[in-house]
Amino acid sequence: MSLSVADSALLAAGPSPSPTPSDTETPRVPSLQDAQESATNAAGWVEQNWSTWLAISLRVLLIVVIAAVLRVVVRRAITKLIDRMNRTGQSVDGSGLGGLLVNVERRRQRSQAIGSVLRSVASFLIIGTAALMILGTFQINLAPLLASAGVAGVAIGFGARNLVTDFLSGVFMILEDQYGVGDTIDAGVASGEVIEVGLRVTKLRGDGGEIWYVRNGEVKRIGNLSQGWATANVDVTVHSGEDLDKVRATLDEVAEKMSAEEPWNELLWGPIEVLGLDSVLLDSMVVRVSAKTMPGKSLTVERELRWRIKRAFDAADIRIVGGATAPLEEAPADPTAGMAPPSVYANSASPQSAAASPLTPAAPPPTSTTK
Repeated sequence: MSLSVADSALLAAGPSPSPTPSDTETPRVPSLQDAQESATNAAGWVEQNWSTWLAISLRVLLIVVIAAVLRVVVRRAITKLIDRMNRTGQSVDGSGLGGLLVNVERRRQRSQAIGSVLRSVASFLIIGTAALMILGTFQINLAPLLASAGVAGVAIGFGARNLVTDFLSGVFMILEDQYGVGDTIDAGVASGEVIEVGLRVTKLRGDGGEIWYVRNGEVKRIGNLSQGWATANVDVTVHSGEDLDKVRATLDEVAEKMSAEEPWNELLWGPIEVLGLDSVLLDSMVVRVSAKTMPGKSLTVERELRWRIKRAFDAADIRIVGGATAPLEEAPADPTAGMAPPSVYANSASPQSAAASPLTPAAPPPTSTTK
C-alpha cells in the first residue's frame, strides 16, 4: 500500500508532543551550599576592599571634624571682633561725646546685623568647601558640577544684578555705620527718620508720617542729620540806627539765661555765641547767633531762641526789621477834594452878587397937570 506525500511528511516529523497543564517551571529553592558560596564571595569582596573603604571613611570623618572645629572657631572670632568694635566705639575721638553718637539699641542692632552676615558667609564657605572635598574623596568628577555651578552663578548674577547690588550696598552701609535706627537722614530719593535697616531695603518715616522703602542700591549719597552734633543758626535783622553794643549785650543776656534753664542746658552742647554782623545794608543790619546742639534738635533750639530774642528786644526797645518794608497807611482820599469850591456869585443874596448885578434905571417922577 503506497503512502501519500503528506502522510510521509507527518511520519517523518514524528509524534506531536502532548500539551502539559502548565509550561512554568517550579522555582528552585537555594540550598545551604548556595548560601555558603554567596557568603564566601561577599567575604572575599570585603576582604579585598576593606582597606579602601576604611581609608575613605577616615578621610571623610577627618574633613567633617576639621570643618566643624573651624566653623566654631571662626564664629567665635567674629563674635569677639564685634564685641571689641562695640567697646572701642564708645571712645570716638577720645572724648565722652563718642558715647552719645550712637545709642545702645542702634549699636546692638548694628552688631547683630554685621555678626549675622559674617557668620553666614563663613559658614557657607567652610561647609561648601568641606562638601566638595568629601565628593572628591569618593572619586566623583567635580568638573561638570563646578562648570554647571559657574554657569548658573553667572546667569543668576545677570538676572538678579539689582538684588546683588542692593545686598552688597546694604552690607557696606552697615559695616561703615553710615546710619542706623533712629537717625534722620537725607537719602536723595527720600528723607526722614530711619525705622528699620535691612541688607536690601531701608525703611524711612517721612515728615508727614509716610513710610519710604528705599533700596540700598539706589542710594548715591546720604546726609546723616543725627551723627555728631547739629548747629542752630538765627539771623536777627535790626535797624541800621540801633546801638550795636546794646544789641550785643541783649543777645548775650538771652544766651546766658537760656543756657542755664532746663531742658535747654541739655540740648545745648556748646555756648550760644554772637558771631557778629553778617551783613550791613542801607536801612538794616543782620546779626548772626549760633549754637551747637544735640543732633536733631537744632530746629527746636532755633524756635526758642527767636522767641526769647523777640521778647528781649521788645523790652529793650530795639527795632527788628526784615523783608520788604510795609507801606504806611494813609487816610482815605476825600472824593470832593478835586472839586472847586462854590462861587460866591452863585448866591444871589451875597454882597458880591449884588455888587456885580447891573443897575436898574430909576423911574421918572410923575408930572402933575393944572387946569
